[in-house]
Amino acid sequence: MRILFLIIFLIFQISLAKAEVVKKIIIENNDRVSKETIITFSNVNLNDNISQDDLNDVLKRLYETKFFSDVKVSLKNNELKIFVIENKIVQQIIIKGIKAKKIQEAILEKVKLKEKSPYNEFVAKQDINYIRNNLNKIGYYFAEIKSFISENQNNTINLVYEINLGEKAIIGKIEFTGQKVFKNRKLRNIITSEEGRFWKFISNKKYLNEQQIKLDERLLKNFYLNNGYYNVKVNSVYAQLLDTGEFKLSYNINAGNIYKINKTNLLLPKDYDEDNFLDVKKTLKKLETKRYSFNKVSKVVDEIDKVSLRKQYEFINASINAEVVDDNLINLTFEISETERKFVERINIFGNNVTEEKVIRNQIITDEGDPYNKLLEIKSINNIKGLNIFKSVKSKVEDGSTPEQKIINIAVEEKPTGEIALGAGVGTDGTTLGFAVTENNYLGKGIRLNTSLRLSQDTVRGRFQVDNPDWRSSGRALSTNIQSTSIDKLSGNGYKSNKTGFSFGTRFEQYENVFISPNISAYTETLSTNSSASENLKKQEGSYLDTSLDYAINYDVRNQSFMPTEGFRSVFYQSLPIYSDDFSVTNGYEFTNYYKLPNEMVTMFSIYGRAVSALKDGKDVRVSERLRLPRKKLKGFETGKIGPVDGNDYIGGNYSTALNFSTTLPMFLQSVQTADVSYFLDVANVWGVDYSSQIDDSNKFRSSTGVSVNWFTPIGPLSFSVAHPLSQTSTDKTQRFQFQIGTTF
Repeated sequence: MRILFLIIFLIFQISLAKAEVVKKIIIENNDRVSKETIITFSNVNLNDNISQDDLNDVLKRLYETKFFSDVKVSLKNNELKIFVIENKIVQQIIIKGIKAKKIQEAILEKVKLKEKSPYNEFVAKQDINYIRNNLNKIGYYFAEIKSFISENQNNTINLVYEINLGEKAIIGKIEFTGQKVFKNRKLRNIITSEEGRFWKFISNKKYLNEQQIKLDERLLKNFYLNNGYYNVKVNSVYAQLLDTGEFKLSYNINAGNIYKINKTNLLLPKDYDEDNFLDVKKTLKKLETKRYSFNKVSKVVDEIDKVSLRKQYEFINASINAEVVDDNLINLTFEISETERKFVERINIFGNNVTEEKVIRNQIITDEGDPYNKLLEIKSINNIKGLNIFKSVKSKVEDGSTPEQKIINIAVEEKPTGEIALGAGVGTDGTTLGFAVTENNYLGKGIRLNTSLRLSQDTVRGRFQVDNPDWRSSGRALSTNIQSTSIDKLSGNGYKSNKTGFSFGTRFEQYENVFISPNISAYTETLSTNSSASENLKKQEGSYLDTSLDYAINYDVRNQSFMPTEGFRSVFYQSLPIYSDDFSVTNGYEFTNYYKLPNEMVTMFSIYGRAVSALKDGKDVRVSERLRLPRKKLKGFETGKIGPVDGNDYIGGNYSTALNFSTTLPMFLQSVQTADVSYFLDVANVWGVDYSSQIDDSNKFRSSTGVSVNWFTPIGPLSFSVAHPLSQTSTDKTQRFQFQIGTTF
């Protein structure tokens, strides 16, 4: 023990012998960086006892500042000498080869060398890699980058990047591999990326884009989670360069088993009143024996949020524990815990250079001065993301000025919010062409503008629409629509209509899952007929002015709005005249129910009905306002070619109804990844003629049955049906084969 102590003592004495006390600090060769600043960087003070290790630390600290290309440090006779060669300052960063400002901003987003910062050759080489990675993110995988410096007279430099972007990387093929369960056609409808084609000269979705791929990955995972695949893994998403110069985008998916929720449990602190959480318990109970669904679990969290808004439960948090008890069963436990009593001192918002701050704050549930609640913070961030006008939204919570306060910092990154879309389709109903220009964040106010033009076989429709999703911070959407439509149905229905006007309305959630959308409209219409039209139809020629109050009550409990597989939707619609020449009233109702059966079969049952009648004595419903069935409600018949006939014209009816049943048949064409088969049965009727008792009102049910195929072709989605009419009238025109194919540009 004495020997060990002696060795330690000798080592300590040797280290002291090598150390010196600093009596003077000499700085040599500095120019822009002052002596005092260099001494501060060195972290050495007079009378410090400095060893060789300390000198090494001084050297390291000075290099870390990036201000110096060379540093020499020596200590002799109690004098610390620091000799430096300064890096030159970057006065200006010049980008050659790129004119678009948004691309310049994107590639310089994460570079370390900025204007007015010291130049460092090693960092400059790193920045080239950052620029290349940023260009890859926006689709420029073939870019060539060179950099050089130019000396300035004031001992500074300009850093110049010469960039040849090359062609943007195009997705030539998209494939899904692994145990994916679902066919490629369905998965293609989930993702946003699409295969490039020579006619797609507008769409940006054909380009290889890292952020878009990450979005695809999230969409795929959420789709599987909402369909019961709790352990789904999107194992890898990678792009492979093909011989054609395009990329193959591959998604490897392991869906795993379908899980059902076995038991649910709610754990509360001992002093909490369970009666206040009855709604949460009811929602949990409904989940038992049902397929696991991320959306359904989220609804439980929403119920807890409602409880947390009550004053007595301001400081709570919820955690979810999912316990897999079998190959296909899960126990869910929601644990409510009380957090520390903290209050929101301040909410800071960063990065909104275009978007007004109130647009973001209107989505934040918590306000300054309110109790801090983690659940409400997360929900607020999700609300901001839901605006879909930001590339990213991040939050960070910091300690406030007192231990009881918190500061919430929200950083947003803005993205381009304008879009141009062009699409075309052809089918048995004719050719269609659509063009639209949209802006989702007009003047940074969160207002959406949409201008569109649609051309079809007999219709030309132009529309300009303004949507304010949060009018005057009321939580209610306000929509204004200006529209002009020309419909030429002289050959088949005996009339031509030119209609111009406007409407404005709102939409809000009155109760849970119950949405009300009132709307006031005013339109002028010019109606004309041809020489072959009946005398009754000719009497309706002229100009009309209509103002009406329309509203819809929508009760929607589907598991998802896009491609639903469970739940139902019930919609009641009514149009009431305010001022009109014929005072027509329209009533409508539609109920649609979805069931998910084994083997991923999805069954749909729908009831549809509408009625229109004129309230004013001596007036009849105009032919342009009479009812006709959409093609999807009665397949196997020509669109608009059933119901009452006046001469040679199909005039529509005062009443229409339809019953529809369909089910997917995944057991057919299993090896064809791009096609899905469904069976359908349609029963429908259009009847009633109010303007003449001489015309047969055609009150008879028509019906058809058959199969339909949805096929994802290289051109675009193709849907066709082969139907066999089961019942019809002598005047009905059947169409056993119907198809529609479309694409975007």
